[in-house]
Amino acid sequence: MKTVKPKKFLGQHFLTDLSIASAIADTVDACPDIPVLEVGPGMGVMTQYLVKKPRTLKVVEIDFESVAYLREHFPALEEGIIEDDFLKMHLDRTFDGQPFVLTGNYPYNISSQIFFKMLDNKNLIPCCTGMIQKEVAERITANPGCKAYGILSVLIQAWYDVEYLFTVHEHVFNPPPKVKSAVIRMTRNDVKELGCDEVLFKRVVKTTFNQRRKTLRNNIRPLLADLNNQRQQAGEAQVDFTEMLSADIFNQRPEQLSVQQFVEITNLLATKLG
Repeated sequence: MKTVKPKKFLGQHFLTDLSIASAIADTVDACPDIPVLEVGPGMGVMTQYLVKKPRTLKVVEIDFESVAYLREHFPALEEGIIEDDFLKMHLDRTFDGQPFVLTGNYPYNISSQIFFKMLDNKNLIPCCTGMIQKEVAERITANPGCKAYGILSVLIQAWYDVEYLFTVHEHVFNPPPKVKSAVIRMTRNDVKELGCDEVLFKRVVKTTFNQRRKTLRNNIRPLLADLNNQRQQAGEAQVDFTEMLSADIFNQRPEQLSVQQFVEITNLLATKLG
């Protein structure tokens, strides 16, 4: 079979440098002895190194041409080739409920969605590695006070230790992307519970970063209004948040706050809501 032509609508940029492919494949070794799921293997440039490791490997690919190529060139992996959309998969069924390492040369256009799915399945995914757009990698690994620090930074760092491993330049892809790429690794930390309402925590983080240049006092107001509307519809009394908003922490911008401070804000809010 001929090589697969990259498809723009799938965000495909096939890695051509074998040394980089090997290096990315080796990032899974930090979490040994458990299966590996590779997302978007394409023509198997990483798969050829992953399949040599002494562990169970499955790959998920949505492109039917790539699936046909993989079946032809990796016959030993036949049972491990999944033709599906990763974002729609039930990950608890992938390895019969076993934890696994997630890796891949992730499509730029859905990398954030992949990591939100990882968070939804964090108890199944103790380690996630792979290559993404450099800008997204910088956001995930950013510290409070950095311009890149945002929603992904907080939500992922709440549950994972993150490492920026190395940068990958445009010329090692077909077709070359217009931006640089980076390889990262995320490893589950020791946090079992955040110590707050996790659903409310996510709403606080996402709402406050919608207008990141404003202080928390101002940019959290849409969430407070929404919560009061919900209470009104449920026949409950509305809450006066004036006193809560007078706390010093609400003078800061969201990019200045640590994960723990977002937990504290969530608990302040939960206390007011009763």
